[in-house]
Amino acid sequence: MRPLFHPVVSDITVEGLLYALSDPVRAQIFAEMGASECPLNCSNFRKVDNRTLPKATLSQHFKILREAGLIRSERKGVEIHNTTRCAELKERFGDMLTAILDTYAAQNSRRENGARDRKLLNGALRRAR
Repeated sequence: MRPLFHPVVSDITVEGLLYALSDPVRAQIFAEMGASECPLNCSNFRKVDNRTLPKATLSQHFKILREAGLIRSERKGVEIHNTTRCAELKERFGDMLTAILDTYAAQNSRRENGARDRKLLNGALRRAR
């Protein structure tokens, strides 16, 4: 098997991190991994944002996160266990990742509240007819 590529911290760029986190699915995967107390494998993320993702798509997301330097992946038998590199990244980039993930969370909250409000409004309009 080929070894998995992990950039050294000095080679990790802001552009690479922003690209990796520009996809909402990857941002959600990274946020959930950061909240976990133990390593996670790809199968933990088969359902993201209420939809089932194909294994190939998940593999690609994890590759992008790994090659950007956001996660570390380690083979354990037939599984790959993934952890974040938050401690290493915080030394180099400060609170940038926290700010990005907090902004995603606020954005998702607004979307969910907006969708809920639209459903309530549509229901009220139907009742008024």
